[in-house]
Amino acid sequence: MSEQWDYKKAGLDLGKYEQTIAGIQHHLARTQDRTRVIPPPFPPRKGGKGVGGFASLFDLDPNAWLFSRKYKHPVLVTCTDGVGSKLKVAALAGKYDTVGIDLVAMSVNDLICTGGEPLVFLDYIAMPADDPPTTEQLVKGIADGCVEADCSLVGGETAILPDFYRPGDFDMAGFCTGVVERTGVIDGTRIEVGDAVIGLAASGLHSNGYSLVRKIVFEAAGLTVADHVPELGKTVGEELLTPTRIYVKPVKSILAHYPVKRMGVIHGLANVTGGGLPDNVARILPPGKRVVVRRGSWPVPPVFGWLQRLGNVADAEMFRVFNMGVGFAVVAAPFFANSLVEQLGKAGVPAWVIGEVTPGEPGVEVV
Repeated sequence: MSEQWDYKKAGLDLGKYEQTIAGIQHHLARTQDRTRVIPPPFPPRKGGKGVGGFASLFDLDPNAWLFSRKYKHPVLVTCTDGVGSKLKVAALAGKYDTVGIDLVAMSVNDLICTGGEPLVFLDYIAMPADDPPTTEQLVKGIADGCVEADCSLVGGETAILPDFYRPGDFDMAGFCTGVVERTGVIDGTRIEVGDAVIGLAASGLHSNGYSLVRKIVFEAAGLTVADHVPELGKTVGEELLTPTRIYVKPVKSILAHYPVKRMGVIHGLANVTGGGLPDNVARILPPGKRVVVRRGSWPVPPVFGWLQRLGNVADAEMFRVFNMGVGFAVVAAPFFANSLVEQLGKAGVPAWVIGEVTPGEPGVEVV
């Protein structure tokens, strides 16, 4: 008689899956705007069953007067991203409750570069076997990020793929949808020679360059996540797992103070991710415009100098791979630069005038 097979023998434990679903419900709930997220008609049953329908519903117009006042011609903004090999560090440290913040940040920080606001977020988590405690921690981080970004976590997918991943491996992807007024879209076309470039402080490495970071720290230097680094005042794991800063609230504050369609003060927004200042600021520059960034105009966090010395990394490579302490950039009319810096500080993020727009081929020169 042939062996009897079931899903559990194939590597998928449906009982654990139900535990996972039950364990994440309260995290989803705390992110959801009750006036806009339309709940499923049947509440979850015991054990997480009956979690919802096949898709999520979000009401764009819970208050017709307020929405129509803000949006005459609303345009949807969509983006997706992942966390990258920073997840390897989370696995080494056994700490899973912060990389979800990174996941949200990587998408919402891109989305706001259009001048839009995030509305809803969805996630995808893949691992070799159901692990309810780990999944709950991952989703906790995602929910924390959504709360910070003022958007609702409305759904997601947990994929159990025993033949794709080794034990301990996992991956995450995020998907965000937002809205922007058509006449308020920020796309760089208003950038002019003489405009100021304002840098917003990063919280650390964010989620970029971790393939190089891991090679330097764990292979070349032979350190572990538990090793304390006096220069940084924390362990390797604590530094490398510092979550990516979410810039939604500070950017929304300056856009509310200087509305694009009325004042035209803010000409460009750039999320400084992989490629650093040179590649990301260059993406929004129109023909004939170049940016000069002045080193020394902002404080560079110690982690970058530590990595550079540890790995003997050239200056140009550091600026090309890492954010170097500037996680987001605003290009604006120079008359308002100091006011914007002050406004951003009040919104909770240090900022500095770090450069200006000059004539020339599109690109960024660090001097």
